Amino acid sequence: MGSESASARVRVAAHRQRLRRQGLRPVQVWIADTRTQAFSHAAHQQSLAVSTSSQAQADQTFIDSISQLDGL
Repeated sequence: MGSESASARVRVAAHRQRLRRQGLRPVQVWIADTRTQAFSHAAHQQSLAVSTSSQAQADQTFIDSISQLDGL
């Protein structure tokens, strides 16, 4: 197992070096865990707030207009 682990480390390091030579750099991003009940509840509350807003129709019109840009 030790040599497999070392071998994997070497391959990963080489891969990262190739990416760096291409002008890329690693970035770590932490996002909300969408599998949690807390996330689901917050998303539902935000959805209700948006849908009952006085701007709901204008917001939906905007979303519809930019959604049509996918085909461009």
